[in-house]
Amino acid sequence: MRERVDKLKEEVCTLFTPSKDMLRRMYLVDEIVHLGIDHLFEKEIETALKDIHESEFASSNLYEVALRFRLLRERGFWVSPDVFQKFKGDDGNFLNELADDPRGLLSLYNAAHLFIHGEPELEETISFARNHLESMIRDSVVKGPLADQVKRALRLPLPRTLKRVEMLHYMFEYDQDNGHNPVLELAKMDFNLLQQVHLKELKEISRWWKDVSGYMGLNHIRDRVVECYTWAYAVYHEEDLAIARMIFAKLIVLSAILDDTYDVYAFTSIEECRTLNAAIQGEFEDQMPSNKRYLVAFNKAEFQKVSSYYMEAAEWSHRNYKPSFSEQVALATETTGVRSLAAGVMLGMSDAATTREAFEWAVTSTDAIILCAKIGRFMNDISGYKLGSQNKADMPCAVETYINEHKVTVDVAIAKINELMEDEWKTTNRARIDNQAVLPVAQRLINLTMAIPLFYGYDSDGFTFGEQLREILENLYVKPMPI
Repeated sequence: MRERVDKLKEEVCTLFTPSKDMLRRMYLVDEIVHLGIDHLFEKEIETALKDIHESEFASSNLYEVALRFRLLRERGFWVSPDVFQKFKGDDGNFLNELADDPRGLLSLYNAAHLFIHGEPELEETISFARNHLESMIRDSVVKGPLADQVKRALRLPLPRTLKRVEMLHYMFEYDQDNGHNPVLELAKMDFNLLQQVHLKELKEISRWWKDVSGYMGLNHIRDRVVECYTWAYAVYHEEDLAIARMIFAKLIVLSAILDDTYDVYAFTSIEECRTLNAAIQGEFEDQMPSNKRYLVAFNKAEFQKVSSYYMEAAEWSHRNYKPSFSEQVALATETTGVRSLAAGVMLGMSDAATTREAFEWAVTSTDAIILCAKIGRFMNDISGYKLGSQNKADMPCAVETYINEHKVTVDVAIAKINELMEDEWKTTNRARIDNQAVLPVAQRLINLTMAIPLFYGYDSDGFTFGEQLREILENLYVKPMPI
């Protein structure tokens, strides 16, 4: 199979031959990214997008203009929202004729979700596109694969969707629309080869967890090693990043151990928590080359801080302290451990990616790190509140803290928190543009952010209740793509 894959890679690579046909190159990049094989053509994609960004683009087709906007902004290239002015009338509103273009509206809807702060026109664009798309679905105007794509986007816009999960749907839809071709064949074969790697790693980390949990007697810990591995898989799925993936998965396991331990013992034995906090250490040096030890040292220090934050939350519970909303958000955000994970994403990556500049970004880039933590904490708190799955030893969640402080209803509190989350998504989009020089590392943290809705979207908690993700995980790790 690998010989066939290599041959197909060469064949697909010829499709990137420099050309003035920017539209054809855009479609090619979009197909390859959607089909999950962009990791095989990173240099070719980067060259194509640079050419597309620097070239004139006079199209008056809504789908094409929005596609260009999305592809470029996702890769950190600045594109002004003014490109959509041509689709508006003199009154500043979108032209009525666009209401009959579902494909264009879907492209516009997804593109507009790459908005940043200070772009109210894109917020209006989202509202316009959503209203028409919802109407089309309600009236069954849209059929076939396009209807499925619209429904998924209305649940979760494409820029916020974990690409490997979207790929599972898109491969089937692409097959229906385009039939068999070298790009699709390569995508299926690459997925199947990677799936074998990932399944092997899952077995390995499951054995590791069985040994560790059995030795330590961690009966109070949720057995969620597959879910922990999936967080790492979301950050990097490529075969050559196996070491990085396994280390990161173990970092997530350690974070889960902290979370569960403090949840259990903060209410019954605060002294146990204090003893644990004093004893926290990391154990990754033996897997790292000497020139990466500074990453390990920083990660260990940050992990120890996470334990201290959990300890502070445990002390709150022990004293029955009622924090303000701002206090709760500040501490709960830190207990996600994202700051330590920001450095952790570089453990096991190549020297080309883990530059000193990238390390400086991971250490100092407060906005990009905090946004990931806040989105994760807010979504987790909302789902936990609605499901009633919070542990009695947990500190008050964002929802109940906001209700208590502002004396509002649950619906009002959740609406406000969702509004705050939208601000963090804008910051996520800005992070791509501001950090293009270290995008190989910054994108990994963005990948982590995009995995959050997989676990906590739609008022669910797929981490605690793993059965909710069973079908997706089986498709990712167990069931090969039919070729």
